[in-house]
Amino acid sequence: MHEMALAESVVSIAEREARRAGAERITSVRLEIGALSHVVPEAMRFAFSAVSRGSLAEGARLDILRVPGRAWCHDCGREIEISALGDACPACGGYSVQVTGGQEMRVKDLEVA
Repeated sequence: MHEMALAESVVSIAEREARRAGAERITSVRLEIGALSHVVPEAMRFAFSAVSRGSLAEGARLDILRVPGRAWCHDCGREIEISALGDACPACGGYSVQVTGGQEMRVKDLEVA
């Protein structure tokens, strides 16, 4: 489960930023996770809960915002939404698409105390 390693990185980033702000505790973390990132939100929640024990983020709420998959269709020249890599363009049916978004995962913001 690669979510465990990703959750460790999220906790590390959150702790670094919380300490930089002089906070003693992290109360919530908001993540943006792309629909094409292969990150399973429920697995991420489980992993975050496990790896945050003993950290400033222990007990913090994890909010996950899903970012849709986006691509550019070279055949019809449109920006489109896709749900999986290899999807055809919903506008023209072409397969000459280049992914432009939805593969990312980032810490959007934190609430600290």
